[in-house]
Amino acid sequence: MPIIDSQVHAYEANTPKRPWHSVPNWPDHVTGDEMVAAMDKVGVDGAIFISAFSLYQYDASYAVEVQRAHPGRFALIKPVNPEDPAVAETIADWKKTPGTVGIRIMLKKEVGGDANHPGVDHIARAAARHEFPVNLSCAGNLDAVPALIDRHPDTRFII
Repeated sequence: MPIIDSQVHAYEANTPKRPWHSVPNWPDHVTGDEMVAAMDKVGVDGAIFISAFSLYQYDASYAVEVQRAHPGRFALIKPVNPEDPAVAETIADWKKTPGTVGIRIMLKKEVGGDANHPGVDHIARAAARHEFPVNLSCAGNLDAVPALIDRHPDTRFII
């Protein structure tokens, strides 16, 4: 039976080529190649690769590069921006990206996540239309989730 890690974040070092949005207390880098080596070492066959929001915000280009370099090892989830008026088009484009399996909404209170923001509803509807589950990052804000789920019964949510 294949072993799949349900959430990994791979990332390059903080450089002008791909600068970090913030500098968390993480290792300087865990590249895609390093992640695959670590997975191989412990017998993990694949992983759900969620583009690291704290580093790259809504830019999932590194995740796409890693998936291209290691097809079949990573399925991709991209954070999407509820403030973006073109978020539905972003989701439609993401659906065309090889290896994609979902999108993420950041609902953590520390990043200003508001489950009642109209953009969140746009995201939920677009995700359902494109048959994407919505991965919710909602630590510290779990109380806001039931009403969101109730408003979107056709959307699959992963908490």
